[in-house]
Amino acid sequence: MTVEVCVKAAAGAPDTLGDCPFSQRVLLTLEEKKVPYEMKLVDLGNKPEWFLKISPEGKVPVFNSGDDKWIADSDVITQVIEEKFPTPSLVTPPEYASVGSKIFPSFVKFLKSKDASDGSEKALFSRESFVKTKPAKEHLIAGWAPKVNA
Repeated sequence: MTVEVCVKAAAGAPDTLGDCPFSQRVLLTLEEKKVPYEMKLVDLGNKPEWFLKISPEGKVPVFNSGDDKWIADSDVITQVIEEKFPTPSLVTPPEYASVGSKIFPSFVKFLKSKDASDGSEKALFSRESFVKTKPAKEHLIAGWAPKVNA
């Protein structure tokens, strides 16, 4: 059984995968589970009629697991893929379910902060983390520079 997934095409390049993280999440899930799929690229600037019939809101990704029922929303799609194709499991083990759960509230506090010395930046960014994960110069994209002050 081959599943179908409609994803964003690159702007100006309708035959190239676009930059939609929601579409990429679904595709990565299918790839990691080695599920055969048919990918349909959709030009979101010029949505075809067939696409609007299966996705009336015109959003991607949309997914059909072979039963002619199209599902939207990457969270729901990845859950359906996990249920229909359980091996290998990509479910977060319960003991790690809370990892990262504090990042959003910390980020909001950082954004709302008016005081540069309140520690909200340190709650988000650890200099040690940046040093440990710094890529080698030969792997940097030309013109890229860190967006966080060191």
